[in-house]
Amino acid sequence: MSANTDLHNRRNAALTKGMSTMLPVYIEKGQNAEVWDADGRRYIDFAGGIAVLNTGHLHPHVKAAVQKQLDTGFTHTCVMITPYRVAVELAEKLNAVAPGPSPKKTMLVTTGAEAVENAVKIARAHTGRSAVIAFGGGFHGRTYMAMALTGKVSPYKVGFGPFPGDVYHVPFPVTYHGVTSQDSLAALEQLFKYDVEPSRVAAIIIEPVLGEGGFYAAPVEFMKALRALCDKHGIVLIVDEIQTGFARTGKMFATEHYGIEPDLMTMAKSLAGGFPLAAVVGKQQIMDAPIVGGLGGTYAASAVSCAAALAVLEVMEKEKLPARANQVGEILVQRLRKLQAEFNCVGDVRGLGAMVAMELVRNRDAHAPDADLTKALVQRAAANGLVLLSCGLYGNVLRFLVPLTASDAIINEGLDIVEKSLREVLAAAAPVAATG
Repeated sequence: MSANTDLHNRRNAALTKGMSTMLPVYIEKGQNAEVWDADGRRYIDFAGGIAVLNTGHLHPHVKAAVQKQLDTGFTHTCVMITPYRVAVELAEKLNAVAPGPSPKKTMLVTTGAEAVENAVKIARAHTGRSAVIAFGGGFHGRTYMAMALTGKVSPYKVGFGPFPGDVYHVPFPVTYHGVTSQDSLAALEQLFKYDVEPSRVAAIIIEPVLGEGGFYAAPVEFMKALRALCDKHGIVLIVDEIQTGFARTGKMFATEHYGIEPDLMTMAKSLAGGFPLAAVVGKQQIMDAPIVGGLGGTYAASAVSCAAALAVLEVMEKEKLPARANQVGEILVQRLRKLQAEFNCVGDVRGLGAMVAMELVRNRDAHAPDADLTKALVQRAAANGLVLLSCGLYGNVLRFLVPLTASDAIINEGLDIVEKSLREVLAAAAPVAATG
């Protein structure tokens, strides 16, 4: 029995089945954009821990910062009891890099869902209102308010209701599927007519590029119109940069592509290079709305994670990772578009920086998603030595989240595996199709 098989059997006996396992591959070691499993097999990592590893596995500078914190500092005191330098320094840096001219303040927490929950609390405290509007296809986390905001039922909401009230959804503008910016804006206006008056809306929350929803980027005109709509009605605009942040889209934050300033931003994932840390960063007068003691968390602003995050920000600047993201994105998009030209199952290839997706459909029909092909391709890629993720409302989108520190050679090797695996899956399906 292989070590992977043994561990998988033990995992199934010990862990709840509610936590899924995409690949029964148990990782023992990671280095930049490569990982090795319990049987010693090497994989190229195009998943990055779901966008957590923009600086790669065990970046030397991040590793050294964590080691220093452990060797000369401490692991935990609770930042609300006896605070510490690394938390203050990190908050200062996040306030400085957040887009827009308004003075900023920061709240440091542990997970992206926790950041979303607190952003809603802050918006409600600031406005004295209760309603929140989100978008179809958006993903904001697995806690109850975050689930309510998430615009995808399966698997995130199935069996878990009821959810917090006063949460509403409108369509996200997705040109590929025929939903324009005007359609989404009209849906907002209809919502104000049919369900909730704008004077009762505390916040609108949006991912500038849908993550779990399929890597669709909001049009520039839509984000500008949304900013104007929030200004008109005194609504707090929360931009969820949990997956898009920290250089992934070719800017430090995706919001910078739109020329707007959010009222609040949620951050997590690649903020701390693999250590659990999240943040809400926003306009000072909004962030200071909750009463003293109203915000917090036992593990908020982990000293070890803060040290890692400071190092991540230094790596982002020193290694020019936003610019590198654009280079990575060019490589990915060019190679994937060659597959699009050759195969009718590749309906769309899109990307903002290195946040790149390939959507699989039947006969180039955008309305005929092929989730089975997508699932098969993910599994075949793993068999060929590549960790690859799917996403999308219909499970038919491949998302590419290769570490930005990966070399061109590693990226192209991974794309060779994508091409090889696609050919193999299609070849295996051809006899079935011929006899069907």
